[in-house]
Formats: sequence, C-alpha cells, structure tokens
Amino acid sequence: MIKCVILDDELLAISYLKLLCEQIENVEVVRAFNDPRIFLNEIDNLDCNVCILDIEMPGINGLQVAELISGSKKIIFTTAYKEYAAEAFDLNVVDYVRKPIKKERLIQAFKKATELLQSSHKKNLIEWNTNIGKTVIFTEQIAYIKTSEIDSRDKDIILNDGTTIVLKNLSFKNLLEMLPSKDFAQVNKKEIIALSSIKVFSTNEIITTIAVEGEHFLKLQIGETYKNALMEMFGK
Repeated sequence: MIKCVILDDELLAISYLKLLCEQIENVEVVRAFNDPRIFLNEIDNLDCNVCILDIEMPGINGLQVAELISGSKKIIFTTAYKEYAAEAFDLNVVDYVRKPIKKERLIQAFKKATELLQSSHKKNLIEWNTNIGKTVIFTEQIAYIKTSEIDSRDKDIILNDGTTIVLKNLSFKNLLEMLPSKDFAQVNKKEIIALSSIKVFSTNEIITTIAVEGEHFLKLQIGETYKNALMEMFGK
C-alpha cells in the first residue's frame, strides 16, 4: 500500500494530483502541503512511505527538501522543467515525472516505489524456521554464516553478540537471495561473511573481527570459485 504525501506550492496542482491518486488502486493520499516549511515540520509524524515533491517552489525547493528526508521516505519528483533531471537522480529518487502529469505515468512511478518498498522490507530481515521455532532475524545483526556441522542442510547464523541460531533446511542459494547483496559475500562452499565483520583480506584469506580462542580472530579461506566476485566487491 502506497501512503503518499504531496508537496506543491500551487493549490490547483495539488487538487489535480490528488484526483489522479484517488483513481489509482492501493494508493492513499495522507496529507497535502503547499508550504515546504510546514511539510518539513510535520512529515516525521505522518504515516507515509512516499513523498511527491514539486521541484520549483519559493524559499525551499523540492531538491533541498529531498536532501532532508530521502533517508526515510521514497521520493517522486514532479516538475515542468527537464533541466533538474540529473540533479534529481543524484539524490537516488524513485522517479522524475514531468508536468503535465498523466495518470499512466504516475501509475508507473508508483509501481517503481512499490517494488523498492517491498525490496527494502524483504532485505532487512530473514524469517525462517530455526532451532527455536519460526524466527525473524534482522540482517544487520548477522556477523557470519556457515554450514552446520550436524546437518549440512542447516545453516548456523552467528550474530554480532555471539549468539548462534540454526536455520533449518535452507540452501546457500536461497539464503543469499534473502540477504542484502551489498552487505554479504560467500567466501567458499560452506561460509558467508558480513562485510562489516571483515578486518583484513588477501587473495586467499579473510581475517574477521569475530574473536575465537582467546585473542585470536576467525580466519576464512577464500575458495577459487569466489575470488573474482569478492575482489569485485572490494573494487580490486
């Protein structure tokens, strides 16, 4: 469900945009603003996931507003001017819709926003059957993953605090699809490491930040099959 907030300094533009949104399935307009300052004061208290921002506005323009909220909301820009396109996409926005806005073009923008919202939610957590029942694990808490020594169909997840949780009957292929690719890398046939857990690496070995046996740290051997992909991730 898209819950959007509209910001445009022209009341007629707001009315037209609201009318279009009301005709699109699974889209709800939570609020509409014609003043960027009031918008910024209230946006954190609104239940919304997408902001539709006009770019050309007096005082604070839409690009400046986007810089302040882009970390928490998906943004769709609307404007009558094409010269802002490059700057808009530098802010990693969902879409850039030229005025006059057509319903079909707005539907396309909302579709992109929906896909990004679903992807963001999916990649932030894993929900699976474990040794303690069906469990939700936030991926940012994962330090290291390895094939279980008891049953190779299972995977041991070691969290940042040292807790181990066993994922039942899950292949590495399916597990990697559930993890954010920018944060994790497969090292060999039996191990995956969170990039945040890497202390030092060479072409053959990774030394992690995971403590083992006193003052030593866990070392992982890089498999031949995975070397190129790892080096690409590290820009080598």
